[in-house]
Amino acid sequence: MAEPSAAVLDDSPEPLGSGDTLLSLTNLSKQFPGTLALDRVNFDVRSGEVHVLFGENGAGKSTLIQIVAGVHRPSGGTIHLRGEPTNIHSVHHARQLGVSAVFQEFSLVPHLTVEENLFLGDELTRGPLLNKRALARQARETLDRLGFPLRPRDEVMYLSRAEQQMVEIAKAFRTRPTIMIFDEPTASLTERETDRLFGLIEQIKAEGIGIIYITHRMNEIKRIGDRITVLRDGVHIDTIPVEEATDQKLVELMTGRVIEQIFPDIARNPAETMLEVEGLVTAKHFVNDVSINVRRGEVVGLAGLVGSGKSDLGRACFGLERIMAGRITFDGNVVYDRAKHVNKLGPRRMLDRGLYYLPSDRRQEGLVMMQNVRENVALPSLGLGKFSNRLFLRRNNERRVVRDIAQKLDLMPLNIERDLEHFSGGNQQKVLVGKSLVRDVKLFVFDEPTVGVDVGARVAIYEFIRDLCEAGAGVLLISSDLPEILHLVHRTYVMYRGELRAELDQSEISEETVLHHFFEKEDEA
Repeated sequence: MAEPSAAVLDDSPEPLGSGDTLLSLTNLSKQFPGTLALDRVNFDVRSGEVHVLFGENGAGKSTLIQIVAGVHRPSGGTIHLRGEPTNIHSVHHARQLGVSAVFQEFSLVPHLTVEENLFLGDELTRGPLLNKRALARQARETLDRLGFPLRPRDEVMYLSRAEQQMVEIAKAFRTRPTIMIFDEPTASLTERETDRLFGLIEQIKAEGIGIIYITHRMNEIKRIGDRITVLRDGVHIDTIPVEEATDQKLVELMTGRVIEQIFPDIARNPAETMLEVEGLVTAKHFVNDVSINVRRGEVVGLAGLVGSGKSDLGRACFGLERIMAGRITFDGNVVYDRAKHVNKLGPRRMLDRGLYYLPSDRRQEGLVMMQNVRENVALPSLGLGKFSNRLFLRRNNERRVVRDIAQKLDLMPLNIERDLEHFSGGNQQKVLVGKSLVRDVKLFVFDEPTVGVDVGARVAIYEFIRDLCEAGAGVLLISSDLPEILHLVHRTYVMYRGELRAELDQSEISEETVLHHFFEKEDEA
């Protein structure tokens, strides 16, 4: 019996007619308990185009694509695929109809291998048995075609977040769909991997496939988009060609208000050194002989591509990564010195000293999604007198403190008893930030604070960083988002493959200068 073969890009059928309407949503509505997520939205996707969905977190973007992908059923309205009225019953049914999705939240099984995840639910068989040889071969062909450096037999649980993102993308590209959906697909990818993905998107556009693309990154919209639809509070606001979409216009359509300045001016008033890192080497060698310092009253950047080691440095200072060599001094006290066998690191110890680390992965490391806002904000500080008397929790104080923080951060909706999993990504990020406001913090380490966050929430977080700095705290901003480094920091360090490439003062920070240190010369060539 011949081995079955899965459809991959080179085996695609003839291209679809360019410009034909592949998907049409008319008066689409979705009602959840207590929330109208979509209110009579009209939307369409044409053959060979990238139609960008844009809007604040909670605007209805994810609900719309989940309906198209078969995750949810609409409460009202109609769906037409190729001009035919269609009811999409499930994710499997959507795939049979030619709709494939890459969601922001991964749908991988950690204990399975890469190849097993690629074919999950669509396994290759020979009679009653799995055809493992064909599965391995076709998984390898798909990964090679995409240019992803993954080994098919590695278990997903041991992959980095960027590598898991590659597996999600590979699942979508394994067969040739009619409609492709991408929800923030580049959030965990390096610049090179992003370029490769955009090249693949151009390729499938040429084949006539229609693409729905969600992003909060303005540069991506202009780079690959054809049309943009803006949603606000579940309502269709406008659909415009990319050529007409200035940053200012998109922000105004998205928020319903004029935001004159996305990046605030932050006063610089450096005082005593809060963090001094000398010759740090981590056990996994993602950081090699790195030295930095951060003072009160300044925002210091730590820039670099995903995988450069910048996040590992921040985690090591908080006690989350094992260290092999070096010395760390915080607030005048040596907390780590390998040569003198001093190790006073650890999340609880560093919290009590006044260092607060906000992780890049809020769902896995920063928040308990099944608990409510009040419980999440109070959790790391339950031992403080304002929340307990060592025997009993002070619930009334807890509610009052957390409610004040939620108001300050403009949490939407303003309901601190609501489970966190029912909030949008931007509001979840606000809760992550809000946890730090309960304590007396001297140094904040923000690790990719705006990943998956819309422009409106970004502005709120940037203003929060400004207020912290101008109140006298030190801020270490770890970011692979170049505009954040260019517009927010007073000086910046640039890392490349675990090593410190440069330290730049504010007068030296420019796009050309920073990017020059992002790559080796052979990489640029």
